[in-house]
Amino acid sequence: MTTIISDDELFTYAERAKEKVVVLTGGANGIGKEVAFAFSKHGAKVVIGDLDVVGAEAVVARITKDGGEAASIKCNVVSWDDQVTLFEFAFERYGAVDIVIPNAGIAEKEDGVCNSQLNLVDGKPVAPKLATLEVNVIGVFYSVHLGMHYVMRNRTPGSWKAIVMIGSVASWTGLPMAPQYTASKHAVLGLMRALDPIVAEDNIRIAVIHPWFADTSILGLPVKLLLAGLPMTPVPRIAGAVFRAATDPDAATSGCPWVLPDDGPVIRVEKEALRAGVYEMLDARIRRRTSFLRAIEDSVRFFCDLGRIFRPALLVVVPATLVGVALSRA
Repeated sequence: MTTIISDDELFTYAERAKEKVVVLTGGANGIGKEVAFAFSKHGAKVVIGDLDVVGAEAVVARITKDGGEAASIKCNVVSWDDQVTLFEFAFERYGAVDIVIPNAGIAEKEDGVCNSQLNLVDGKPVAPKLATLEVNVIGVFYSVHLGMHYVMRNRTPGSWKAIVMIGSVASWTGLPMAPQYTASKHAVLGLMRALDPIVAEDNIRIAVIHPWFADTSILGLPVKLLLAGLPMTPVPRIAGAVFRAATDPDAATSGCPWVLPDDGPVIRVEKEALRAGVYEMLDARIRRRTSFLRAIEDSVRFFCDLGRIFRPALLVVVPATLVGVALSRA
């Protein structure tokens, strides 16, 4: 049901990354920066899209200094046009797109979302800010939607492609003070599960990485204080999980969640496990509901068929019976 992946095993298939073109959003800092370094170290060409232009250029400069190939462009992931420009930039520069990593994401910072507090203007509620959903869901959908197109352009027959998204432990549980963030990370897991059978037909790997809290800029000071004393997931290990999920040649591992629940090793959750536990219960309930509805439908059809078969006889028998009853009472 689960497989433990040691740190040494995260780069087992490093040679598969050589000459691959990686499109990475949010690569200027944190997890994205480590992902960029991991792929460039093993010969991949990395294209970074980020609002932090200075940070992205610094990452590119370091990769270039170390002998790798990389480029960056300003990109706001919630802008469709910016994302199209990012993918076009990567394709025109390197002639292909092989691995898509929609890493850009933000934590919950808005107030008054899905609670009893409403901002009022002239006595009327004002729409809440949903930036977390926009970046973490719409931005990811844009990247994946474009990625599925660009990985097929100029594709060499038999070559493999990959899409690796960034989830969270919040994909599996609820964070009471972060409803948008929790919903967004559930959405990422759901997106992978929905696309897995579709992209598999085109030999495109797909995965989601689910880290516990990591010491990156996405965590505000209050959260860091709250987590003080708890083990953090090492950022290089998260980057290694992204690398392994993208490069693993085993088709059976595509469509799997890769979980880092603490400061320990990466755990790959096999697809069969997604039907166990609570998922098994839900699947069973859905099947029961479906079976019940089908039974009702079959029963309705049965009685409708009986009605059609015996209708001529009923038209004679029923009136005659009613007449007989009336005469007996007279």
